[in-house]
Amino acid sequence: MSPPAASAQVALGSLAAVPDTGAVPRHVAIIMDGNGRWAKRRLLPRFAGHKAGVDTVRRITRAARALGIEALTLYAFSSENWRRPEAEVSDLMGLLRLFIRNDLAELVADNVRLRIIGDYRRFSADLVALIDDAVARTASNTGPTLVIALNYGAQAELVAAAQRLAARAAAGEIAPEAITAEAIEAELDTHGLPPLDLVIRTSGEQRLSNFLLWQAAYAELLFVDTLWPDFDEAALGEAVAAFGRRQRRFGGL
Repeated sequence: MSPPAASAQVALGSLAAVPDTGAVPRHVAIIMDGNGRWAKRRLLPRFAGHKAGVDTVRRITRAARALGIEALTLYAFSSENWRRPEAEVSDLMGLLRLFIRNDLAELVADNVRLRIIGDYRRFSADLVALIDDAVARTASNTGPTLVIALNYGAQAELVAAAQRLAARAAAGEIAPEAITAEAIEAELDTHGLPPLDLVIRTSGEQRLSNFLLWQAAYAELLFVDTLWPDFDEAALGEAVAAFGRRQRRFGGL
């Protein structure tokens, strides 16, 4: 058994023997963790791990399209990542620039719509312009959606949504009782996307790290030991198969 498959089996526990129903999650989100440890194990600088991680992003986005996943959301840069050394943040921004420049043509050709969640406008002006151009060039595409979370934090997202709704209520535009779950969802960065079905975190860590907290309320969670640069097409296939073995009740029987 390959390492990715073994990780999926560990996460599933007793459900591992349940047959795969063949169900494909419409919306998958991935916390891409382990680039630094991948590099450290190879006595390489952290930048090498991040660069290998970008190569994995490329492979996994293609594999997700082949599997029929409608939306893939990748946690690329959290609002807490600013705490990292300035040189590492600069390296991450540089890799983001390269990814957009090198892969935008493929996204356009494959009818993929690029969407950004998070406050990416805190980035440098040239990077913001590059992101805006990429989003605009794919806006009319009708195929799967690639969502990149940049300077994203779920708590900040929820606070902003609550503040906007509270301001409308204070102005008399809506009644307080109109602030429903549906109203909050309409204010979130992810509005219009399919409901979140599956969250995958690589590297063995088992927490959400301020990622899609509202959206993950009834998502299936899968934690695998594989470090992100080693997470390949087969590992994604195992994750989708694991999803197919889950029994989703959404609070019912």
